[in-house]
Amino acid sequence: MPLLLLPLMLAMRFVPQLLPNGPSKIWMASAFGPFLVSLLVVLWWFLASRARWFERGLGVIGLAAAVGVEQMLCHHSMRGPLLIVMTLPMAIAGFAVGAILFGKSLSIQRTWWAIALAAVACVFSLFIRTEGAWGDFSFGFEWRWKPTSEQRAMAYRKEAAMSTMKTMSTTSTLRDAGVPSAGQPGSLPQWPAFRGPGRDGKQTGVIFRDDWQSTPPKEVWRIPVGPAWSSFVVAGDRLFTQEQRGDNEAVVCYDASDGKQVWEFTRPSRFFESLGGLGPRATPTLSEGSLYALGAAGSLVRLDMIDGRKIWDVDLKPAAGRNEPPMWGFSSSPCVEQGLVIVHAGGAGDLGVLAFRTADGQLAWSAPAGERSYGSVQPITLLNQSYVCLLSNTGAHFWEAATGKRVLDYAFVHEGYRALQPQVIDGNKVLIPAGMGTGTRLVELSQTAQGLEGKELWTSTDMKPDFNDLLIQDGYLYGFDNAIFACVDLKDGARKWKGGRYEKGQALLLTDSKLIVVVSERGGLVLLRATPEKLIELATLPAMSGKTWNHPVVVGDRLYVRNAEEAICYRLRTAD
Repeated sequence: MPLLLLPLMLAMRFVPQLLPNGPSKIWMASAFGPFLVSLLVVLWWFLASRARWFERGLGVIGLAAAVGVEQMLCHHSMRGPLLIVMTLPMAIAGFAVGAILFGKSLSIQRTWWAIALAAVACVFSLFIRTEGAWGDFSFGFEWRWKPTSEQRAMAYRKEAAMSTMKTMSTTSTLRDAGVPSAGQPGSLPQWPAFRGPGRDGKQTGVIFRDDWQSTPPKEVWRIPVGPAWSSFVVAGDRLFTQEQRGDNEAVVCYDASDGKQVWEFTRPSRFFESLGGLGPRATPTLSEGSLYALGAAGSLVRLDMIDGRKIWDVDLKPAAGRNEPPMWGFSSSPCVEQGLVIVHAGGAGDLGVLAFRTADGQLAWSAPAGERSYGSVQPITLLNQSYVCLLSNTGAHFWEAATGKRVLDYAFVHEGYRALQPQVIDGNKVLIPAGMGTGTRLVELSQTAQGLEGKELWTSTDMKPDFNDLLIQDGYLYGFDNAIFACVDLKDGARKWKGGRYEKGQALLLTDSKLIVVVSERGGLVLLRATPEKLIELATLPAMSGKTWNHPVVVGDRLYVRNAEEAICYRLRTAD
């Protein structure tokens, strides 16, 4: 029996590669399938092996003891999901190998050998740590004693002399750039929210050259940063993002010209989850001189963007009736609309989405929404009417921003979670993406006597983004179909091409240049032509090392990229 079960454990790990269009449950088999098969090995040993009952009990107790000691001594990141995904299957596989190799022996030594091999398999986990899973659910490991990226970033900040921190000119430079203080109306910052002014991943107003081979982007500065999956927002010559800094989550302001820190705001919080890793997930939002930021454990704050002074804060957990954050942390980038800051909290009943008054942080309204959403509430305009929208595991939800009145719950169920944003097309259509096994749907909205209604135009499994948002240019859709970049026709959802293997990165559209900047999951930069004819890869550039899930930002001629280890500013060559 073990001779059959051990190959099955290996096969379960590679199911997603064998079934790229399969449902999310099949994808999850790669994570939990080996564990379930390993339990069959234990059942075989205890119920059906030729060992004596005393040996059977000794084997199970010895196996449990080996795993228990490993869990007491291992790095904290190797507990929880890693116990199920890695350590237990490895230990049981080692036990099975011992049972096979020494199975012909009638001595109790065969059981001791099986326990010993299980212990050896466990020992490997004592020397490593993980900072989270990659997009294909494989884990990245480092030696336990090697300094983490967080430790390197903290050492960098400690070594930086306080005299180099640009604090004296903060107020003047921001105000000279037309950025108001908190509470004062003013011009919209250049990149005020997650995925830009339109929350659609588009840069406009500047035309860039496409000859990166001869005139590549010029690196302006590079700095270590603390772990987070946040992107940047930009106002004047200031960048804002979030990071993990030791036992604190930090909202940080940097000088865009040289990457030096201007100010930081910290609050005690350290959210770590073995799949998603360490640190904040959401991107801050700028509005009328204030910065709104949501931490992974649920701390929603309003800060003065000039100096980082806290104006108010709210803990989402009690507000949403939750005892714990969602599995992968609170990830909703704040939506500021009509004097409210709106976030997904995933509470039961009507506590799915919460809207707080920007003035004082008091709850203004709440509404039901799907439980499993790691996306953000987004302002949209449909049929010349303004709404806010969120995608969850149950579909697309539309509300009136001022009151929270439900306008439409469009059912498009995706097994698992959604971590994606909607897109409005032609003023009356909404693109609703989902991941493996579900695909992407285009819905036409109409106003009827009964209210807003949606009609499916097409659903395509040729575009299955996971947590990688999509781009629209000239009637075509560009983005990640699982881990491969692709293009589909918006008329019918049919694939035009597929071929860019950038794993599960993120992308940005340089609209007026008809170019796409892709940041691969491994941290490389890729420049593509936005054309439906074929994949045209104009250039590639090594940029960052390490896992990169953060969205890139382009403001003026500057490209800002970051991941959980470092941040970089590049100058792009413009057409003139």
